[in-house]
Amino acid sequence: MKLISYLPLVPFALGITACSEQAQNSTESHTTAKVEAAVTSKTYSAEQFFQTTTVFGSSINHDGSAVLVSSDATGVFNAYRYPTDGSAPTQLSMSDKDTIYGVSWFPSDDRFLYSADQGGNELNHLYVQEQDGTVKDLTPGDNLKASFMGWLDDGSFYVKTNERDAKAMDVYHYNSSDYSRELVFTNEQMLSVDDHSNNGQYIALVKAVSGSDSDMYLVDLTSDDKTPQLLSASAGPIEEGVYTFTTDSTSLIYGTNEFGEYNQAWSYNIATQQRSLYYKSDWDVSFVDFSKDGKYATVGINNDAQTQLTISNVATGEAVVLPKLPAGDLRRVNFSSDSSKMVFYINSDISPSNLFTYTLGGSSAKQLTNTLNSEMQASDLVASEVVRFKSFDGLVVPGLLYKPKMASADNKVPALVWVHGGPGGQSRKGYRAAIQHLVNQGYAIFAVNNRGSSGYGKTFYHLDDKNHGENDLQDIVYGKKHLQTLDWVATDKIGVIGGSYGGYMTMAAMAFTDEFEVGINIFGVTNWLRTLESIPPWWEAFKIALYDEMGDPATDEERLRRISPLFHAKNITNPVLVVQGANDPRVLQVESDEMVAGIRANKVPVEYVLFDDEGHGFRKKVNRITASKAYIEFLKKYL
Repeated sequence: MKLISYLPLVPFALGITACSEQAQNSTESHTTAKVEAAVTSKTYSAEQFFQTTTVFGSSINHDGSAVLVSSDATGVFNAYRYPTDGSAPTQLSMSDKDTIYGVSWFPSDDRFLYSADQGGNELNHLYVQEQDGTVKDLTPGDNLKASFMGWLDDGSFYVKTNERDAKAMDVYHYNSSDYSRELVFTNEQMLSVDDHSNNGQYIALVKAVSGSDSDMYLVDLTSDDKTPQLLSASAGPIEEGVYTFTTDSTSLIYGTNEFGEYNQAWSYNIATQQRSLYYKSDWDVSFVDFSKDGKYATVGINNDAQTQLTISNVATGEAVVLPKLPAGDLRRVNFSSDSSKMVFYINSDISPSNLFTYTLGGSSAKQLTNTLNSEMQASDLVASEVVRFKSFDGLVVPGLLYKPKMASADNKVPALVWVHGGPGGQSRKGYRAAIQHLVNQGYAIFAVNNRGSSGYGKTFYHLDDKNHGENDLQDIVYGKKHLQTLDWVATDKIGVIGGSYGGYMTMAAMAFTDEFEVGINIFGVTNWLRTLESIPPWWEAFKIALYDEMGDPATDEERLRRISPLFHAKNITNPVLVVQGANDPRVLQVESDEMVAGIRANKVPVEYVLFDDEGHGFRKKVNRITASKAYIEFLKKYL
C-alpha cells in the first residue's frame, strides 16, 4: 500500500457499470484514432468552471426522506439536507472558514455527525449537530486526529482517535444519547484500524510488513485478551486489506492479491476460520459493501481507470436492474434502512457528480442535483480516451488523453503531461474542473499512469519501488514522445504538471531532463529526506511500507538526495510555477519555498502561489479558481 496516494486498497469513491459510451468504445491501441477536423466550441473562464458545485455524501436518514450531502455551493464545504422527493435542499451548517464534511445521520433521528479540520491541517475532529442546530465536539483536544468508524446494531457507534499516542489510533465506544464514551481498544502495536462488525464484537486491523506485504488481524472486543490475532495464513509477500464485515457480523470480506496480479475479494468465516472466494475479476476488486439490512451487495471493479459496479441480491445472486440512466459511473451507492430506496451519484469526464434517488422496482430515478454551471454546456467539454504507448524499455504504459475541440492537423495545440499523486495513485475517468479548464482553453492533456500506478496489477504497481524519479520518470518522458506522434499537437510546446507525488515528478522532469518547456508543481515533494523524516505521526502504521518503497532516510540518504530535485535546482533552465498550501502536513511549505529560491538563483522564471488557508489539496472554491487561473496565465506566458 502506497501511503501518499489517495487510492488505498479500498477506494473512497464508488461506481457502477453504467459506463459512458465513449469509455466503452475507448481504444487500447498504441495510436489514437484517426484525427478529425477541428470542432469549434465555447470557452469558459476559471470562475465559470468552478461555479460548478461539488457534492458528495450518501447517508440516508432514518425514515428515508433525506440525504446528508457535503456541498461547496457557498464556496466552502458545508452539510446539506437533500430531500429524496426532489424538493429544495436545506443548508445545515454555516461555516465560512473551515470545510465541513457531513458523515452520517443518526439511525433513529435527524441528528448528524460531521468532520472538520483547521485550515487543511488534517487534524480532523468529529462533531454532532443536534436537531436544534447546536454543535458538540465529540473529540475535543489539541493536535489529535479522529474519525468515525460506524454504527453498531444498537445505535451506538465507534470512533478512532490518536489522542493517547499521536502514532496510534485507539477505538472508543460512544453512547448515542449522552455521548459518553469508553476506550475499548488500545492500539499498542500501532496497526491500521480499518473496520468493525455491526454487533460491535470485532474490529479488523492491518499491519504493513513491507511495501509489498501486509497482514490482517482480528480483535474480539468481548474477550479478556484483546491482543490482535493474525488472520493472514500465507507466507510470502502478499497484500491483504479489509473491505467490510457481513451485515450479520459472521464473516470478514477482505481483498488479497495472493492468487494473481489483481486483488480478489475473499470471505473469512470467523467461527469456522474457513476462507472462500467471494468475487474475482480480470481487474482489481476495489470494494465490497452491503446494504444496512444485508439484502443487497455492491462490488466495485477498477476496470482500466474506470469503476464498474454490480449490485446484486445476496440471497438469490440476481443483479439489480436499474432504469435508464445518464452516461457515467455510479458512485457512493447507499440504501435506506429497509432497502426500499437507494441513492447514488453519476459522474463522467464531462459531467460533475449529480445525486440521484431510486425506489427499487420503479420505472425511473429522480435527479436531486444539477451541479454543472448553468452557463456551460457538457457538449463543450471533452471526454478522455484510454491510450497506451511503449516506454523506453518496451513496457506498455496506459494513460487518459484529452484532445481539445479546436485541435487539428491545421490547428496544432500545446500539451501537458499530467502526473497523478501517489506514489501509487491513478489518473481515472471522471470530472475534474482543473483538467477541463485547461483543455477548454486549448491545452491537450495526457494523464499518464506511469509504472507504479495502481490498477494495473501488482507487478506494474511495484515497478517503481526504490526507483522513483528514474524509470517512472522515463514513462513521463515517453508520454511526451507519444504526444509528439500526434499530428494535432505542437511538438515543441509540451509541458508537465502534477500535484503531490505528481508535483515531485514535475520537478524531477525539470531538474533531471531537458524534455519539457514548462513545469507546474502543485504541492510537490522536492526533498525526500525531509519529507520522509517529517511524515505525519498518524501514518506510523504504514511507515515501514513507505520506507520499504521509498527508502529509509537514515540508511538511504545518498539515493534520496540523488532523486530530490531541490539538490539539483541548478539544472533547471525552463520556467516553473509552484503552488502550495501553508498548512500542508504532508509536503511542508518549506519544500516549495526552498525550491522556488533555488530556481530563482538560476535567474530562471519561477512563479509562486501560496495559500495561507489550505493544506494538501485546495478545498475552498476561491482558491481553486485562483490556482486554475494561475495555470492558464503561466502557460500563456511561457508555453
